[in-house]
Amino acid sequence: MRILIVKVSSLGDIIHTLPAVTDAMKAHKDLVFDWVVEESFAEIPAWHPAVDRVIPIALRRWRKTLRKTYVSGEYGKFKRQLQSQHYDLVIDAQGLIKSGIISRLARGLTVGLSNSTIREPWATVFYNKSYSVPWTEHAVDRIRQLFSRALNYSYDANLVDYGLDTKRIEAAYNRDVNNDVAIGRVDKVAKKVIFLHGTTWRTKHWPENYWIQLAQIAASDGYQILVPWGNEQELARAKSIADGNSAVNILDKQSLLGLAAQIQASQGVIAVDTGLGHLAAALSKPVLSLYGPTDPGLSGTYSDRQLHLKSSLGCAPCIKKTCSYSGPSLSEEFKGQSFEVEPPCFAIQTPELVWHEFKTLLKR
Repeated sequence: MRILIVKVSSLGDIIHTLPAVTDAMKAHKDLVFDWVVEESFAEIPAWHPAVDRVIPIALRRWRKTLRKTYVSGEYGKFKRQLQSQHYDLVIDAQGLIKSGIISRLARGLTVGLSNSTIREPWATVFYNKSYSVPWTEHAVDRIRQLFSRALNYSYDANLVDYGLDTKRIEAAYNRDVNNDVAIGRVDKVAKKVIFLHGTTWRTKHWPENYWIQLAQIAASDGYQILVPWGNEQELARAKSIADGNSAVNILDKQSLLGLAAQIQASQGVIAVDTGLGHLAAALSKPVLSLYGPTDPGLSGTYSDRQLHLKSSLGCAPCIKKTCSYSGPSLSEEFKGQSFEVEPPCFAIQTPELVWHEFKTLLKR
């Protein structure tokens, strides 16, 4: 039985789908999955042993050059690849109009969540059948329920297995350990913590001053700090964190496989609300995640040894990309801070508190 999954982005959303694939694989030994995914995340589905074929799509790139996409034949190539196989079931695990259209383009019975339980209800016009799952459930649970009902099996809700082939990741690390660009050198003996400081929204960024202080605390505790980056802004922040601190190692720009290898070789991760935090959770690493404007209850990192530090500011979680807080001066309100904290919802998540909670997490 061959199933097509349509879950194109983002990184966290793709990772949230993996436990459902594991559930289905355990329930039906004859299942084989193909997966349509945004080209920049195509590595991830291939790490699951139940996924046979990954079909990359370039929606983010195509939107910028629609005419070129059609004229070059790139869209036609994708469509032929998508329709080359008839599927017993097509599962739209994203619930957006774009994923609904892709699902309908495929050959097979299409299912997804009902219009009252997805972000873009019009997506359901592309489904042959839909299932209702409460909004109040975590994203991982919602997708697990969708798969189990569509494929008619039960699963243990208390057991979460992302199914990632960690041996393959470790093999890639061992093969490329001397390739500084692809993986980067890592001392496998030293105690290592990874700072995942990069994220999309401005309001989800933990203050840079806090990262600098946290690196100093971690260094004094005997840890090597690994700091990845993905763009020039993140590289500038990484350099600030590393300035004057010999324990901080700014990694070369990494592929997803390279980052997975780095995470796998670490003792744990401290992260803002970012897709790479979900990758660390999927690899069963201890992750302390910092949440200000967002709510981890619905889409936070999800596995054993996860700790979510949430803001206690009255307006949090606001789910806003732009901060509109206009309360008292934070330097006066929160324990005599000597600098203004931006965004203010992170003010009481001090570096001292974060490191104490992280060390406690590691002992679990």
